[in-house]
Amino acid sequence: MLHRRKATVLTILAERPGCVEILVDVDGAQEQAVYYPDLTGIVTPGDEVLINTTAVDLGLGTGGVHFVIANLSRPVSEDVPSAGHIMKLRYTPVQEAVLSVEEEASPHRSAIREFQNLDGMPVICCELHSQIAPAAAALKALTDGKVRVAYIMTDGAALPIGFSRLVFELLEKGLLDQTITCGQAVGGGIEAVNLYTALVAAKEVAGADAVIVCQGPGNAGTGTKYGFSGIQQGEAINAANILGGAAIAVLRISFADARERHRGISHHTLTVLSEIALSPALIAVPKLPEDRAALVREQLDSIAAKGLHQICMVDGEPGLAELSRRAIDVRTMGRTIDQDREFFLAASAAGSLASEILSRGISSAEREA
Repeated sequence: MLHRRKATVLTILAERPGCVEILVDVDGAQEQAVYYPDLTGIVTPGDEVLINTTAVDLGLGTGGVHFVIANLSRPVSEDVPSAGHIMKLRYTPVQEAVLSVEEEASPHRSAIREFQNLDGMPVICCELHSQIAPAAAALKALTDGKVRVAYIMTDGAALPIGFSRLVFELLEKGLLDQTITCGQAVGGGIEAVNLYTALVAAKEVAGADAVIVCQGPGNAGTGTKYGFSGIQQGEAINAANILGGAAIAVLRISFADARERHRGISHHTLTVLSEIALSPALIAVPKLPEDRAALVREQLDSIAAKGLHQICMVDGEPGLAELSRRAIDVRTMGRTIDQDREFFLAASAAGSLASEILSRGISSAEREA
C-alpha cells in the first residue's frame, strides 16, 4: 500500500528534461522529493503537494526519495492534446499517452514496417544501469566519437527516464546520441511499444551504429536465482539475435561487493548466460590481475563448456579513461570506479568489443560523408 503525506514545496533543487528535484516540508522536516512535469503538471515553491513516501519509509537506496503524486494547489491541469494513442504506465492513475514510433500517426511508421534486420549492429546488453556509462565511453573513445550510440531503457526498474541523472549527463557530454524507452518505460527521445521495435527504431530512426540496452536505475534483487529485474539482460541478448544484431553481454564483476554470490562474476550474470540467453552472445571479458582473472575464468568454464557463447578478452581501460577525461562520476551501489574497478572495466570492455565489430564495417557518419 502507498504511504502518502501532504507536503509544502520549499525550493527547486535541480531540473533536467522530464524530472525536477525539489525540497519539501513534511510535518516540519525538510526532505527531498521528485516530480515529473508530464505526470503531475508544474510544481512551484509554496504549492501543497501529495507525496508518496513509501521508499523513504522503507529505507530504500536507489529511488529512496519522495515522489509527488499530485499538486493539490493546482488540481486541474491544462488540456493539452496528445499526439499519440499508446498508453504508458497503463491502468494506473498516472497513465500517459505518447506517440509511439510504431503507430499510424508516427512519421517513422513506414521505416518500422519496412525494417529487414540489424545487419550485425552491436547490441550491448547490460544488467545494471551504471554499466551504460563505461560502455558508451569506450565506444566513443575508440571511434573518435564518429559513431552514433543509442540507449534503450527497458521497464525493469525506473520507468520515467528523466529520473536518471546519468543518462542526462551522458547526453549532455556527447556519449549518448539518442534515448529510446520501451514497454512501460517512458520519456525517451523515441517511444516504443517493446524491446524489438525499440531495436528497430535505434537503427532505422535514430541512425545508431551501436545500441546499449539496459534497465533504468533501481535494479530489484531478492537473493534468489531468478528474482532480479536485471534478468532482462538475457531477453535483450535473444532479441538482438532474433533481429540480426551482434549481442554483446556485459559481465557483472565485482571484488568489492561483500556478498559472496556477487564475488567475481555475479550469480545474476551466470544465470542469464547459462539459462536465460538461448542464443549466442559475445562475452566481453576485461584484462584483470591474475588472481582475479583466475576466478573469473573458473566461473566462465561451465558456460564455455556449453559452446553457445563466445568469450572475448578485451581491454577495458579506454572507457574508464574517457569517463575521467570528461569528468563523469559514475557509481555502482554507491561505489566509485576506484572502489569497484573491475565492475566498470567489464562494462568498458563491452564497449571496446563493440568498437572492434564496428571497425570491420561502416558507421552511419561515414555513410553520410
